[in-house]
Amino acid sequence: MQDITSDWIQFLARQGARFSASAPSEVTGFEGVAERGGERGDDPGSELIPLSDLGLIAASGAEAANFLHNQLTNDVLHLPEDQARLAGYCTPKGRLLATMLIWRSGDDILLQLPREILPAILKRLQMYLLRTKASLRDVSADTVLLGLTGPAAAAALAPDFPAAAALAPYAKCDSAAGSLMRLADANGVPCYLWQASPEAAIAAWPRLRETLTPAPAAAWRLAQIRAGIPQVVGATQELFVPQMLNYDVIEGINFRKGCYPGQEIVARSQYLGKQKRRMLAATLPGLEAPAPGTEVFSSADPGQPCGVIVNAAAAPDGRAECLVEIKTAALEQGTVHLDSAQGPALVFGALPYPLPEPA
Repeated sequence: MQDITSDWIQFLARQGARFSASAPSEVTGFEGVAERGGERGDDPGSELIPLSDLGLIAASGAEAANFLHNQLTNDVLHLPEDQARLAGYCTPKGRLLATMLIWRSGDDILLQLPREILPAILKRLQMYLLRTKASLRDVSADTVLLGLTGPAAAAALAPDFPAAAALAPYAKCDSAAGSLMRLADANGVPCYLWQASPEAAIAAWPRLRETLTPAPAAAWRLAQIRAGIPQVVGATQELFVPQMLNYDVIEGINFRKGCYPGQEIVARSQYLGKQKRRMLAATLPGLEAPAPGTEVFSSADPGQPCGVIVNAAAAPDGRAECLVEIKTAALEQGTVHLDSAQGPALVFGALPYPLPEPA
């Protein structure tokens, strides 16, 4: 089958997109567009972001929903057509192999996750299909994902999705142009995810560029960090029980559903009330964004790490903004530093949602 996504990648290249040498599908910037801040000073925060570094798994068949319901942390059986949900995929020890966004598209259920880990997750899920009346396939080559952020996003989407402005977070609507989901706001800024065919995305791009600034994949990561939504990548697989990434708070776990890999450990962590580790927001003034999986250390206990960087991205003001999984007690005993107790100090701030008080 023809790799349709290559047409999209070639189109982006003609629009001045630059791509990562280490991850060829990831857009790192656009020629003629400032690295951050955009082309239009009147609305620098409204961005158009190709998410070609993210991929999609499609599950189809009569028993697809039941199969995924028994594999993921959230309710798939009762997933409405007009809603998207966060979900996790765990090992039997309750450690996250992947975090994902899930939604229905026609007869399929789609799982969005980083392309970096998609092949291994797909292979692992397929191992458990056995005689299930379902199939799983990588459809990343057949669709385009676009992130649209900022105050101008809803108006830009209106010709294809008239209901865009009225969508609540995690609501979804469909049209001939594809599927549109509003995700969690980033510091009060709306964020939309558009799933489109390559043809629809190519046709819409010139119109979208009239009011939105093309931006790299890192701009979407920054928006998700500001929304407090984590993403497990290759370097952080099997490091976290879902609650360590606040999945119990952001509705990525359904505690009333049946069993799934690691369910007993996830439930025990919840009901014993021992949430001594949480994901928090932090900044690193004047530094490049550290890689996910980078350890952090407390000045009060420099001999061992007290946490790890989950995600990080550069902000327009020159800081690196991060999501950090950490022992909450470490914040009461000293300062927290990157790489070692002598490294740069992290400045912790507020998440956009409240966390339960630690036990």
